[in-house]
Order: sequence, then structure tokens, then C-alpha cells
Amino acid sequence: MPRLPFRRRSPRVLVLGGARSGKSSYAEGLLMREPRVEYVACGLRPTEDDVEWADRVALHRARRPVSWTTTETLDLVAVLGTPGPPVLVDCLTTWLARVMDECEVWDGQPGSDAKLREAVDALVAAWVGTRRGVVGVSNEVGSGIVPATPSGRRFRDELGVLNARIAAASDRVWLVTAGLPQRLR
Repeated sequence: MPRLPFRRRSPRVLVLGGARSGKSSYAEGLLMREPRVEYVACGLRPTEDDVEWADRVALHRARRPVSWTTTETLDLVAVLGTPGPPVLVDCLTTWLARVMDECEVWDGQPGSDAKLREAVDALVAAWVGTRRGVVGVSNEVGSGIVPATPSGRRFRDELGVLNARIAAASDRVWLVTAGLPQRLR
């Protein structure tokens, strides 16, 4: 596993992959030697009626070192703008889904597209400007099935654009397929 030079400078790393590809484990491994890491969880908190999601969250928590702190937030701009240890963002896919909900994109509310653009622009600017080392995880959805619904296609397209923008602003980009990481940049 490559070791990141977080003490010398603050790299920005994007780790892409499909569902259950090993991307989160790989991203965690990049930071495993760091004494402190802020793990930023962007997904919804598990509820009693979603056992499968609760199991996924528990698995992620169990494999993190106890010295890592967990922050559950969508405010990645604030996290990236605050001094601190390296950050692991898991994941940009759930961040985007929740931000699209908050911007009321699905309801077609007036101004919702502009709100979404502003949120994505702010995240990209924070990613570029952060002084912290950051590893972001995101799903690579462009290689899969074309969604059957307009909302599915919209989400796939928005995530593809977000991934491309974050990748362009990253020092390193990895693609994890079937547990095998390949460096793209």
C-alpha cells in the first residue's frame, strides 16, 4: 500500500470505485500510519428499519483506528477550511445525493439547479484550497448500467461531473476494481 507524504505537504487524493470494490478500505489504508485522522461520514445515520445500512456503517466504524475521530456532516467546505489532521471523506456519492435532496433538485423547485451548482462549486473550491491532507472516496458510476429513470440518469451525470472536477483538482487519483487499486494519476 502506498504511503502518503502528509507530513511534508498536504496532498489531495481521490479514490474511485464501484460498489463494494474495496475503495473505502483502500482509502483508509492510505491514512493508516497517520496518528490522527478526521473521518467525515456523509451518509445518513442508520435507522432501526434499515438493518443493511446499519451493518455497513458498523463495518466501516469497526475497521477504523480508535485514534481517528468521526464527523458526520455535509458541510465539507467547513471541514476542509478548518486546520487539523488529514481528512478522509467517505463518500462524495452520499454527499451529492444528500445535497441534491437539500437543494430540492428532485422536486424541480425553482433555483434548485443553481443551488446545486453553488454547492458543488464551493466543495471544489474548498478541495483546491484546503491546507489539510484529504482523501476522498466516490463511486465511479459511469461504467455501469444506464439508469432507467430520469432521476437516476441525472444523479449519475451529476456524480460524473463532480468526480471529474475533484479528480482534476487532485494530486493523485486511484481506481479500485475488484479490490485492486490502479493509479490513474
